[in-house]
Amino acid sequence: MTVGRIIRTEDCVAEGAAWLAAREARFAAALEATGPLPLRRREDGFRALLSAIVSQQVSVASANAIWARLEGAGLCDPGAMAEASEAALRAVGLSRQKARYGQALAQAGIDFETLRAVPDEEVVAVLTAVPGIGRWTAEIYSMFALGRADVFAPADLALQEAARLLFALEARPSEKALRAMAEDWSPWRAVAARLLWSYYHVAKAREGIR
Repeated sequence: MTVGRIIRTEDCVAEGAAWLAAREARFAAALEATGPLPLRRREDGFRALLSAIVSQQVSVASANAIWARLEGAGLCDPGAMAEASEAALRAVGLSRQKARYGQALAQAGIDFETLRAVPDEEVVAVLTAVPGIGRWTAEIYSMFALGRADVFAPADLALQEAARLLFALEARPSEKALRAMAEDWSPWRAVAARLLWSYYHVAKAREGIR
């Protein structure tokens, strides 16, 4: 298996959005409501994954505040995180569980440069071997840190709710059902996710992810 299309610029996102709009009328309507979609690329590596762990199960505002305190304490690199005491990590707002996850990530020895060149499912396998990193986190990392164009995160509640609204479903689709739905959006599933998150923001007037 090889690595597929990488989203590098706003033009890549626009290309994917146009493809989706041409394929599915509901996406065309959603795109009209949202306007141009954001790139949402970020640097890959330890900091990106630590940020994802920090963001788990907390509000955007809380995640931003904790991250700012981590940065202020100099705890956003693997060496400092691995050596930090539990008290220091709790002091910046990490739960005991997230402190443990952050240190497990710091000690995992992931070769982030090599990860850029491996297939999507191998990325997920490597990352989910680390305690505290589930498939959702691995898929978010693949989309936004690695720029994978055909990765989706169907466990995301905002994506599920956006799909319910956009496709007029009776209930939120399950992770399994949404993953099956998203197969029709290949090879631009990561752009479909951006569109659904943006639509969610318009429809619900609140952030879907950090």
